[in-house]
Amino acid sequence: MLLKLINLTLALLITFIAIINPVWALDYTKMDLVESDFSGQDLSGSTFNKTNLRSSNLSNTDLTGASFFGANLDSANLEGANLTNAVLDSARVTRANLHNAILEGAFATNTKFEKANIEGADFTDVLLRPDVENILCATASGTNPVTQRNTRDTLYCP
Repeated sequence: MLLKLINLTLALLITFIAIINPVWALDYTKMDLVESDFSGQDLSGSTFNKTNLRSSNLSNTDLTGASFFGANLDSANLEGANLTNAVLDSARVTRANLHNAILEGAFATNTKFEKANIEGADFTDVLLRPDVENILCATASGTNPVTQRNTRDTLYCP
């Protein structure tokens, strides 16, 4: 009887710890995660280098400090995602939904953003090539609801 009680207590403790601890710094490097659903998760510090995330749902996800070097985020939903200090260099973020996303301090010098929805996105201190800035400024609009920054202002659009 005592052994059953100890096992039950241990099982409950393990379950409680699993519930209160978010997922931390997972490595998804080079995985095929097409149409995956990561919405609302804490994936801060995780690695998605050269990962195929085409059409995946990353909306409202904490991706602070995550690395997407060379990742395929074509048509991904990143609405409301926190990409502060993320590495997006050489990533393909074409046709992605970045509505109200926060990209503050992200590294994105060779990132492709063609046809991305950037309404309300915050690009404060994001490293971008001048030609990419021009492409983004052509459609930039809105104000981020969290940071209260205007998208065009964060991109230094004329």
